[in-house]
Amino acid sequence: VQLVESGGGLVQAGDSLRLSCSASGGRLRSYEVGWFRQTPGKEREFVAAISGHGDRTLDSDSLKGRFTISRDNTRDTVYLQIGSLKPEDTADYYCAAGMVITIGRENYYLWGQGTKVTVSS
Repeated sequence: VQLVESGGGLVQAGDSLRLSCSASGGRLRSYEVGWFRQTPGKEREFVAAISGHGDRTLDSDSLKGRFTISRDNTRDTVYLQIGSLKPEDTADYYCAAGMVITIGRENYYLWGQGTKVTVSS
């Protein structure tokens, strides 16, 4: 199974953006899925996660409020909605799949290549 992120790009501060994560070679609906982000020189940071059925979510305490994770299992896609974007949200955003809904990146064993989000001030 390969994960593919999309939806990144160059946006203005204050804009909203929706990132998507889909899978090829398998069914994403079989997995718990998390979103992480990373900037150069920093650790990959947990953003949010969602259970396979979409009935449970887990949010980063430090980022809670502007990031909303959701999924549409009919489309086999997980989304990350980001509101009121700030320049400090500039990062590569990754989706990851595993069998546990958790903030720990070591528990996810499938990763996408990432999608870059750049927020200009």
